[in-house]
Amino acid sequence: MNGRLAVVLHSHMPYVEGYGTWPFGEEWLWEAMASSYLPLLGLLRDGAPLTLSLTPVLCDQLEAPGVPERFRAFLTEMRRTTHALDAEGSRATGRSDLAAEIERAAGDYERALQAFDAVGGDLLGALEPHAAWTSSATHAVLPLLATTAGIRLQLLAGIDAHRARFGAWNGGFWLPECAHAPWLDALLEEAGVHATCVDLTDVFGRGAARHLRPLATEAGPLLVPVDREVVELVWHDAGYPSDGAYRDYHHHTTHHHKPWANDGSVYDRARALDRTRAHAQAFVAHARERVASGGLCVCALDTELLGHWWYEGVDWLRFVVEEAGELLVHLDAALTQIDAAPAPGELPVTTWGTPRDLSTWSGPAVADMAFAARDAELRVIAKGAASGTRALRELLAVQASDWAFLASRDAAGPYARERHQGHLEALDAALAAGEDDAVRNLAPQISHAPLLAP
Repeated sequence: MNGRLAVVLHSHMPYVEGYGTWPFGEEWLWEAMASSYLPLLGLLRDGAPLTLSLTPVLCDQLEAPGVPERFRAFLTEMRRTTHALDAEGSRATGRSDLAAEIERAAGDYERALQAFDAVGGDLLGALEPHAAWTSSATHAVLPLLATTAGIRLQLLAGIDAHRARFGAWNGGFWLPECAHAPWLDALLEEAGVHATCVDLTDVFGRGAARHLRPLATEAGPLLVPVDREVVELVWHDAGYPSDGAYRDYHHHTTHHHKPWANDGSVYDRARALDRTRAHAQAFVAHARERVASGGLCVCALDTELLGHWWYEGVDWLRFVVEEAGELLVHLDAALTQIDAAPAPGELPVTTWGTPRDLSTWSGPAVADMAFAARDAELRVIAKGAASGTRALRELLAVQASDWAFLASRDAAGPYARERHQGHLEALDAALAAGEDDAVRNLAPQISHAPLLAP
């Protein structure tokens, strides 16, 4: 096979729907829908061969009761009002240039509303034809779980939910945080996983040719290395989004709108798009060079980076698709065309964290959270089917990687620890009372079966 490029988009949101509003809570979901998922939908519908992964917990939220109505209210009430207030305030201080940019940016939310209405308020249904890969139920770091039964619970709750929603599944599975350990391979195979992405940068060395071939494990699943050589053109402190022409994510107005560029000037949309096209051309040229002698270059990115964190990200991706032509391929298709190499026999535990081990989710800053989650898992497993489905759902919520990630980086204030502790307390109550009610819309396909397997 000639050298190819696969862009994998990992779409994930912690379960924030119904848990807080601003600055920490369900507004994260509304912003991702408006600035990342809906703009990306247009690109997918145009036939872009992108590999889309949707985590089950994101899907749970997109289909939760009341979400369409609250999202529309966010767009038509909250965002219209806050843009108008900030534009008025800028003009009152003599900054009509800032006011004009704020008013231009307000159009993004109007277009999001139009796109949402065009799909009848069913964003998940609109994404269905493109939802190729799934993940564990709540994005748990699987090597940190305490038991085989706990891993099976996360795997099957997620995979069963994907099949119930979307039908066919080719076995593409996103390992949360790219956290891989060799002992997971047999469990992945058992669950039907055909391929998953891993970050082996510290194993093979950055830029090594070995990153350009999938690896066949003895247990069955293919391990597909992500190529940091191209990923970090985008996802790095000095990557494309740091360019002076792009919108500054961190410099904001009273109501958190962003009319400035990274270089301190008023944001100029035309200037930014010129840089976006140039960066897309440079990216594709680099990817072509990587696979000039053959192989598969995999660029995996969080979907929410594009459009939300990096305002111009979806525009960049559209230009990449145009520039790449036949170089760009869906990952599932590429894996049918390229021979895998044998996986090394002694792979360490790896992630795409910083550093590329488990410390982001279990290091000293968050060790108490990791131990509490393992203890909760053991207590649920010990009760088996008598634990009740509410306890299972609370356990899944406790195990989400997001809480430790946010806490270890001291992001989102006390929100992450409050959520983690709240689910632990609810789990204790559920175990004591044997409750079977749901945790909002979390893990609708939950079953005790994984706890009862031999």
